[in-house]
Amino acid sequence: MPRAKRSKQYRKLMEQFSMGWGFREPYQVLVDADFIAEANKCKMDLVKRLEDTLHGQVKPMITQCSMRHLYERKSEPGVEAAIELAKNHFERRRCGHHPNEYPKPLSTLECLHSVVDPKDNGVNRHRYVCAINEDAVRATLRRVAGTPLLFIRRSVMIMEPMATVSANARSKDERRKFRAELKTPGGKRKREEDNDDSEGDQDEDVKRATGEAPAGTGKPEKKKKKKTYGRKEPNPLAVKKKKPPKPASGGQGPKKTETKEVAVPEGAETTGEPKPKRRRKHKGSSVSTPGEAPAAVPHSNPGVEVHAVGAED
Repeated sequence: MPRAKRSKQYRKLMEQFSMGWGFREPYQVLVDADFIAEANKCKMDLVKRLEDTLHGQVKPMITQCSMRHLYERKSEPGVEAAIELAKNHFERRRCGHHPNEYPKPLSTLECLHSVVDPKDNGVNRHRYVCAINEDAVRATLRRVAGTPLLFIRRSVMIMEPMATVSANARSKDERRKFRAELKTPGGKRKREEDNDDSEGDQDEDVKRATGEAPAGTGKPEKKKKKKTYGRKEPNPLAVKKKKPPKPASGGQGPKKTETKEVAVPEGAETTGEPKPKRRRKHKGSSVSTPGEAPAAVPHSNPGVEVHAVGAED
């Protein structure tokens, strides 16, 4: 298991390869004879270690020439187990170098280069991850853009940083995408096109307001009424609600006095003096209640005294 800092670098590196060249899981890993022999010598679980390094599922592959190299080294200690591992767990990648046409297997450099870059145009067309221990082969494959490289040193699997050719190709592709966003297929930039459209719209609005005919027509255009959508009223939640009128109570509360106008005959003269008010007489004020003495009535003759006689029970 790689360390945390190195593991984070490998994950970011694989994300860059995925965005730039379209690498997807399971990653196709091309393994040479030296790499698999070194992994078996270190007693390394090769498939598990590849998945930890690349942060994804892998599909290990080996070419026919690499298998022939392993069979030639069969007498060496530990190679027999490497052959069994390659035969049972690795997919065979046909490189086209058949034993009938090539009695001796091609070198690792020639074989892998023909698989990774068959047209020799400097592009990793099939998106292979190359696990190679030979320094000369890795130096050659660094010239092929978009090729991740792995190797084993002291029982540690290491992933090389992105090569200069691959980094330049990736930055060039990003600049091309950025320019493509700024420009339209017609060759104009977006800002220029927006300015042209806005100027054209302003000219048309001026012509419509003045009643002039637009270009290509002899008749002035009629003003089209804008279609209104929905009610154009204030927000009902922001308007103060009207208070409902209070219902008239039956017999309760003060009643409003209605003033009636009196018809005045034509011949009658009207004066500015107000009509005297009529006073109401209270009948119950002069009647005395039982148990109370009647009130003394004033007499016209001051010398005669009048006494009130109380009612006998």
